[in-house]
Amino acid sequence: MRTDTEAPAATTTPGPSRFAGTLLDILDRVEYSRVRMDVTDNPIYRLRYEAYRREESVPFNDAGVVVDDLDTAPNGMCFGVHIDGELVSSLRMHHISARHPIGPSMKSFPDVLQPLVDRGERFIDPSRFTSDYEASLAYPALPFLTLRLAVMATVHYEATMCLSLVRPEHTAFYRRVFQSEPMSDVRTYPGLAFPVTLYGARVEETRHHSIFTRYPFFMSTETERRQLFDRPFDDKFETPQRTSSRLAYERALLETAFGTHAAPAVTA
Repeated sequence: MRTDTEAPAATTTPGPSRFAGTLLDILDRVEYSRVRMDVTDNPIYRLRYEAYRREESVPFNDAGVVVDDLDTAPNGMCFGVHIDGELVSSLRMHHISARHPIGPSMKSFPDVLQPLVDRGERFIDPSRFTSDYEASLAYPALPFLTLRLAVMATVHYEATMCLSLVRPEHTAFYRRVFQSEPMSDVRTYPGLAFPVTLYGARVEETRHHSIFTRYPFFMSTETERRQLFDRPFDDKFETPQRTSSRLAYERALLETAFGTHAAPAVTA
């Protein structure tokens, strides 16, 4: 343990980029809530519908919601992203494994994924990433704030890979940010009017570390991950949880400054 007189050395560690610093500031105002998908009148369903209707990728319906059979799958979970208390985006995820080989990517690409599942690989399969229109204009970095949930889930469940079932024109983002690699050709997905392709970001220590170094706002504490992914399904399930990006980042800086092993996904 170093003395207090050595503590200022931490300030010599390079700070985040302007972009990363801005995201850390916004994340101080962000909360995530894991929502109950068995409730029909769910704002997440309406947010989906409004987002898809703007692009005319789903047909009109009187209920004004978009739901499917995967919403209540045993390995599924869905989250709302709130900024200053307002719902701005949502993300659904499935933890695909041999026990529960269920997920949207398995619908279009079973021939690609099933052999990998059979040999014991596990995947986080994000889908239904939708956002409020006004929020997407006010916060251009909203995809980073939302997909941080997928990064945390990949760490929490010790997944082999995080999948990306995306439109071909969006693949550049996943290649650049997550170093994702193509896994398939272009195919259709049931119920959607646009084509999709499958990309995957394999979880390797060097690759994961480089992502956290470049995008420190993806960091999280074990406490935050447990609160989001391990909480019991009770009447407090939708209680918003504050993010821990800044705390995890500051701990990583201290570990680096004091010569200890830097672990981006630090334990709280």
